[in-house]
Amino acid sequence: MNVSALSSWIERQWYSPASYFRYLFPLAWPFRLVSTVRRGLYSAGFMAADGPDCPVVVVGNLTVGGTGKTPLVIWLAEFLARNGWQPGIISRGYGGMAAAWPQSVEPDSDPRLVGDEAVLISRRTDCPVEVGPNRVHSSRKLQQTGRCDIIISDDGLQHYALRRELEIVVVDSARKFGNGLCLPVGPLRESVSRLRTADLLVYNGESEAGGFGMKLVGDRAVNNLHPSLKMPLSQLAGSICHGVAGIGNPERFFDHLVSWGLRPKVHRFPDHHSFVETDLCFNDEAPVLMTEKDAVKCFGFARDHHWHVPVEARLDCGFETQLLKILKGRLHE
Repeated sequence: MNVSALSSWIERQWYSPASYFRYLFPLAWPFRLVSTVRRGLYSAGFMAADGPDCPVVVVGNLTVGGTGKTPLVIWLAEFLARNGWQPGIISRGYGGMAAAWPQSVEPDSDPRLVGDEAVLISRRTDCPVEVGPNRVHSSRKLQQTGRCDIIISDDGLQHYALRRELEIVVVDSARKFGNGLCLPVGPLRESVSRLRTADLLVYNGESEAGGFGMKLVGDRAVNNLHPSLKMPLSQLAGSICHGVAGIGNPERFFDHLVSWGLRPKVHRFPDHHSFVETDLCFNDEAPVLMTEKDAVKCFGFARDHHWHVPVEARLDCGFETQLLKILKGRLHE
């Protein structure tokens, strides 16, 4: 079993009710203890948080893998810009292999150097983007550009060294918290009780008590080779296609294609997979549809039948009002 297959198998165990992993719960205690103590040290002031001289909004999650943070970060950047802010964005740059950090990201940056999510964010927003493992350094460099007066951190909920004014936690409403255990026998980075201290809770899917629902909407495909060429997904209803996804929860993308009547042959890849041309060779001319995050790594070898499906976040009514209320309240404390 290769590393990719092993990783996929472990993740299935985390989210399977029948998995015997639940009997290994003592193995989760050390990770949970360390994460709890570490957060307690920052909360009590024994370890100091630091950051830029502007407000920071963290968009994160409790689980390993994708929950829909990046579409929310893009929505948040656009929303804040409409309300008079100049947002900048920081990210880990996961998968990036740059020789030095932090790195500034532009729409045409190489995702192999700075990570796929950062390039996607830069392409979809007009915001300055900085990436690097040290979010304090990234945020300070971003502020020094003079191009932002508020910073959004894509992920980083557990990066307590970064001072923040507001926390938004995103939960996958379908998968929730799996078996409810911390790593390595469950998907949690922190205990579910951590939700009580977050400012806003967003459910990617159906809303639940105490949180707001978020829908990811995408009704068209964009050609990878000719970006000006767009096609309604409804035009492909009943057609066989190849569905390609190298994201944290690929089933959500495949289900999206099915919901529009497509009949995808699914091709799952590890999250942040570094695609090569042969990954998309299926010995036929059926349309190949992929996520936008995967597409930024495939433009260099795009063909006429390669498409990506961009999505936009739609938040429940009331989220915007609550967000501004909390943010303005914190800034006047």
